[in-house]
Amino acid sequence: MQNLVTVFGGSGFVGANAVRQLAKAGWRIRVAVRNPNLAYAMRLAGDVGQIDIVQANVRNEASLRRALAGASAAVNLVGVLRESGRQGFQAVHAMGARNIAAAARAEGVTRMVQMSALGADPASESSYARSKAHGEAAVREIYPDAVVLRPSIVFGAEDAFFNRFAAMAQISPVLPLIGGGHTRFQPVFVGDVGQALAHAVNLPQAGGQTYELGGPAVLTFRQLMELLLAQIGKRRFLAPVPWPVAGLLGAAGNLAGALIEPPVTADQVRLLKTDNVVSGAHPGLDELGISATTLEAVLPSYLYRYRKGGQYADQEDRELAAI
Repeated sequence: MQNLVTVFGGSGFVGANAVRQLAKAGWRIRVAVRNPNLAYAMRLAGDVGQIDIVQANVRNEASLRRALAGASAAVNLVGVLRESGRQGFQAVHAMGARNIAAAARAEGVTRMVQMSALGADPASESSYARSKAHGEAAVREIYPDAVVLRPSIVFGAEDAFFNRFAAMAQISPVLPLIGGGHTRFQPVFVGDVGQALAHAVNLPQAGGQTYELGGPAVLTFRQLMELLLAQIGKRRFLAPVPWPVAGLLGAAGNLAGALIEPPVTADQVRLLKTDNVVSGAHPGLDELGISATTLEAVLPSYLYRYRKGGQYADQEDRELAAI
């Protein structure tokens, strides 16, 4: 095995894929999470003894340094999609990133990889996008040669995008198109993001680079919903929601957020006002030697559960057509 890498937030959707890719590359991996008892299955992603699970909190320097002791590389995947209590964007994405980088420097870690997001911008209307930019800057102050990865929306079996809207289509005859559904996205497969993270840790030439990670297709929000409905075999009315109305829905989502998972928050509405596609100003998957995976190649593998008949829907349709 190669040296030790500590992956903060390694039990999440992206982290689990990154850990598997790092394990394949031969790294010993320390997965640092807030609740180790919820991440025990991560040990199965590698050989016996290759992956360890430790407790760490981005607000606690001692726990960060324990998680980083003896590591030669650190990956920060800690992030939240909406604010809740002490888990605010600035606290997690900016201060948390700074704390991890500072602890890594104190422990002599030589390679730092920071997960950001497309649209990270200190001047953005969105608190999420601003905090991601502040996190990048904080890490680069401590590690000028840190590798920054900025993915578009990430899709895969446990994603929070297609699964959310597919579940909504199960119970609602209408799917909302925030701002009319014109916002453009470049969805990237979680397996490709995991591979990019592994390369970012391994490749010397990646040092100091910012990689924008997007898939092979650019689609509007409306086109993504149409693709989703085609995959699950449902007809739903796609209702354009003007920005002022979307803002009200987001404000209502903020109020409901303490009780339930809201469909949209005010900050997410602000974020949707900007396209989420690669700019071309930075290298991407191609420069990492990764061939981007298409939506069509992956969506059927997990959206089948939202079809009538589930995984047997296609077979059932063929049998009915033959009668």
